[in-house]
Amino acid sequence: MRKVVLYHLMSLDGIAYEDGDWLADDGPQLVAYLSRVIATQDDVLLGRGTYDYWAGHWPKSDFQPFAGFINGTRKHVVTSTPLTPEWAGSTPVTIPVRDHVTALKQRPGGDIGVHGSIELARSLLHAGLLDELRLVVAPAVVGHGRRVFEGGDVRLWKLTDLEKGKNGTLFLSYSR
Repeated sequence: MRKVVLYHLMSLDGIAYEDGDWLADDGPQLVAYLSRVIATQDDVLLGRGTYDYWAGHWPKSDFQPFAGFINGTRKHVVTSTPLTPEWAGSTPVTIPVRDHVTALKQRPGGDIGVHGSIELARSLLHAGLLDELRLVVAPAVVGHGRRVFEGGDVRLWKLTDLEKGKNGTLFLSYSR
């Protein structure tokens, strides 16, 4: 069975989205970690807000390896409205997300990535549909902003890998 893998950047205090320059620059190590995460993925789940933002950015970007990956990967977009602008490889999820992800996990293929999409990540976490967490934790306390891990039941994860960047960024991998 395929795995659903959440990849997210966050601060020490768990902030996953807030404007500002708080992500430490661990350049080549960050890119290498991202490369390893996306190397196993051939489908991506996106929330509508992330899709709308990314559809205007990534098709024109040359930031590798992510631009090539996200532009060439099947994108399953959780939305209740038509997708505009149309981004190559994008499909709206028209059934309950739990049913869609459960069916997607049964199909042949690589891992299914979740990138950005905080609300979607939360719903998949609470539904028990995430199999791995790949977290990049910046050495910063931001104090306010949106969090992925908020509310819900206690869930225990097993640390499967840990790297430390030259500027103190942590690259963490967990499995259920």
